Amino acid sequence: MGEWLELTINDVAQVFDGPHATPSKTEVGPWFLSISSLVGGRLVLGESAHLSEADYGRWTTRVTPQAGDVLFSYETRLGDAALMPAGVKACLGRRMGLLRPKRNMVKPEFLLYAYMGPEFQRVIAERAIHGATVDRIPLVDLPKWPIRVPVLSEQQAIAEVLGALDDKIALNERIRHTALSLAGACYESVGIGNEPEVLGDLAELFDGPHATPHKTPTGPWFLSISSLKSGYLDLAESAHLSEEDFPRWTRRVQPRGGDVLFSYETRLGDAALMPSGVRGSLGRRMALLRSKSTAVSGSLLLHAYLAPAFQEEIKRRTIHGATVDRLPLKEMAGWRISLPAEGERERLSEKLDALHTTVMQTADENRTLAELRDTLLPQLVTGKLRVKDATRVVEEAV
Repeated sequence: MGEWLELTINDVAQVFDGPHATPSKTEVGPWFLSISSLVGGRLVLGESAHLSEADYGRWTTRVTPQAGDVLFSYETRLGDAALMPAGVKACLGRRMGLLRPKRNMVKPEFLLYAYMGPEFQRVIAERAIHGATVDRIPLVDLPKWPIRVPVLSEQQAIAEVLGALDDKIALNERIRHTALSLAGACYESVGIGNEPEVLGDLAELFDGPHATPHKTPTGPWFLSISSLKSGYLDLAESAHLSEEDFPRWTRRVQPRGGDVLFSYETRLGDAALMPSGVRGSLGRRMALLRSKSTAVSGSLLLHAYLAPAFQEEIKRRTIHGATVDRLPLKEMAGWRISLPAEGERERLSEKLDALHTTVMQTADENRTLAELRDTLLPQLVTGKLRVKDATRVVEEAV
């Protein structure tokens, strides 16, 4: 194992911050990146918005993100970071900065892993400014902060080991996205029945607790509306609660496989299928639909909920409050929802169930891979684990 150098951020990278305002959002155009897109070391563009080409020039006056830059949050979500991918036209969002690696000193991939490693995370925790409303990284001081790096060849080896896990995670995400897109297309291709049906005749409706339990490192899941990702439940966005609290938080209902989870405040229209074998409770602002009949599967009900016709119904019925928008849950059972003709439902349900099985399998595998990466990362980027030993573990996993 080579020598590790005690350097500063300024030795290995240039620091840039983004604009201090928000442009008008558009349906298409360059990406206006959000700190919410920094998820587990990856850039998830679905959490960002678009801006116009006209605004893009103004919002890249300070810097234009380029492939290999390390994007990071300097307010609120401190410690979150991701690598800027190639081929993405984007500008930094509010509360976001980037490190542009000096490639004669550091590999971009290694810089990301070092930023996420325990040593630099401790530096962030110790040197961040804790304000009355938000915590922040003082960008003027960041170039002076210490960081340890090995020689370039060692950096490359470490990045390749951890990158193999991230590549497999990214592949699984593409498979999941394809399966969800196919499920939506299958549903839309089938003819809808003659008359919309009363939602309450098809499913029971339950809401979740109106409070938040004490979070714990492990235990049953306390589901979050942030976990609802267009048909897919991303547990990485949820927290845990204790076994002692679990009975209290499932007194109204305990979610089970096949339930349709949805948000009734703020993220209106979002919904996902509850995976089988996951123990959890509904979080705040979350409710579920449970089919009353095997003739209407959970996956069929989910896609009826996500279909344009019901999404329009949600928009029409939304109550716009002073602070948040919400759905009137007491009235929702009387709403009408369109389903395929009865003769089509069984065949379509089989297709949808198979595709959602793929979605859940890739999600399970990715949680395992992410846990392995998060276990290896701190040991590799601090020099405590040899790359050769980590390589054997990764080869078995992927």
